[in-house]
Amino acid sequence: MTSLALETFISEAAAGWPRVIPRIVASDAKGLVRFVKRVFDAKGKYSSDTPSQLFIGDSMIMITETGIRRRAPAFLYVYVPDTDAAYRRAIAAGARKLEAPTETSYGDRRCMIKDSWGNIWQIATYSGSFRASD
Repeated sequence: MTSLALETFISEAAAGWPRVIPRIVASDAKGLVRFVKRVFDAKGKYSSDTPSQLFIGDSMIMITETGIRRRAPAFLYVYVPDTDAAYRRAIAAGARKLEAPTETSYGDRRCMIKDSWGNIWQIATYSGSFRASD
């Protein structure tokens, strides 16, 4: 890659921003922001006039109120320090259980929930123990 091409590649996103940012458009975006902060210990705050920017670890998601854009739920895979604790927080916050926490063959302890806004979240913690299938 030439120097000019590399500069163009790097400058396509704002400094410090990832190249891909999931964006959820929801009715009651303020409630969804509260849910994401509670369940995933996300950092950030609700914004009514711009997309809310929430940070979960080193990742960002945007949440926007319906209006100009139609509802657009997401299916996201989120790594957390403790799958079981995040699962309990999600259920306590009104999410519906799709899959209880379980060990996977690829080393994740994972569960799956659906929130009140229609988003599906797979919540996982990597255990570091990959098991080859038979």
